[in-house]
Amino acid sequence: MKNDISKVIANTAYHTYEKKLNKEVLEGQIPHHVAIIMDGNRRFAREFGLEASEGHEKGKEKLEELMEWCLELGIKVLTVYAFSTENLERDKDEVDFLMDLFEHNFLRLAEDERIHKYHIKLTVIGQTELLPQRVQDAIQVAQKATENYSDYYYNIAIAYGSRQEILQAIKVIAQEVKDGTIQVDQIDEEYFSKYLYTADFPDPDLILRTSGEERVSNFLLWQLAYSELYFTDVYWPGFRKVDFLRAIRSFQQRQRRFGK
Repeated sequence: MKNDISKVIANTAYHTYEKKLNKEVLEGQIPHHVAIIMDGNRRFAREFGLEASEGHEKGKEKLEELMEWCLELGIKVLTVYAFSTENLERDKDEVDFLMDLFEHNFLRLAEDERIHKYHIKLTVIGQTELLPQRVQDAIQVAQKATENYSDYYYNIAIAYGSRQEILQAIKVIAQEVKDGTIQVDQIDEEYFSKYLYTADFPDPDLILRTSGEERVSNFLLWQLAYSELYFTDVYWPGFRKVDFLRAIRSFQQRQRRFGK
């Protein structure tokens, strides 16, 4: 009985704090573009005695919650790091499970009522040619279903590596120079940025990483030059709305401190 009462009190206190924090954040400057390194699915699973696949499932559910939070706050662009090129070297069974998860969820997103209600454009960035054909096909279905939307943007980085992205851009521009279609002195930051996966989007205002690791792990290396970075020790599946609101509040406090 005492435990039940304690849980009720704790839940009430949590929701009261969340509501207060949400109000505070909405009164401040909302970042236009938030990027998230979703880390900790496997460690979360180990900590709770679950299979790695269950950790990934819970991570997928958390991503759906995140989309709701961004809509509530009016964040226009969300970019998430779902699967790196290095992840392709993981255990085959785990990679196969993740490919199944990607395929299923892209097909589901193509029909998600929220996607169409809020006119969210879905874009996958990365070396998608490295993915199984069935996943590539599902990605095409989702992107085609949302290609005319422009109210919100939801970017998912899969088979992504920022160094590879930069190298690819360099090679294309080098070929242009070789072909004589551009002169070397015409190349500047703006021109280079046009050849990145994120060419259609502004650079992130805030980059957030879960799980306690304080590094960017080959994610948006060019784009993060002026981004605010925020690290939290919460594993991705355990990431709560208050954790997200704290990250946004931290961003707002930094903007005020530096007069931005």
